[in-house]
Amino acid sequence: MKGLKKQRRVQVILLAVVAMVLSVGLIGYAFRDGINYFRSPSQVMAEPPAANETFRIGGLVEEGTLVRGVGETVTFSVTDGGASVPVSFTGVLPDLFEENQGMIGTGKYVDGVFNASEILAKHDESYMPKEVVDALKEQGVYQEPGS
Repeated sequence: MKGLKKQRRVQVILLAVVAMVLSVGLIGYAFRDGINYFRSPSQVMAEPPAANETFRIGGLVEEGTLVRGVGETVTFSVTDGGASVPVSFTGVLPDLFEENQGMIGTGKYVDGVFNASEILAKHDESYMPKEVVDALKEQGVYQEPGS
């Protein structure tokens, strides 16, 4: 009788471990397309990502590069002070999007141009995403708001 209880306990523990490993595997598989890594323009120029990799890029919209094209297509360059990456976006830009302002874009880097599928802009005059601030500080061009 004791041997049967011990065998059942081992089977239940093994089944729980297998279920947990399977659950973690399925969660990881589901997240693989939802995880986007952040890169600064300097990082993109130093090591261009693969054309099929979706990632986020952030920095300041370079002055004099914002060009509104035919329809909803907009082109501009994003910079962190060390490098500039040309960006192409088709869609409606956020209301607060303008030159010399912080932005983050999600998309793919293809043939030397970042094709953005989503653009996020600052939401007030002092906010800038932490990743963008860190990249600008690394390049030595970050200025505190109000200075």
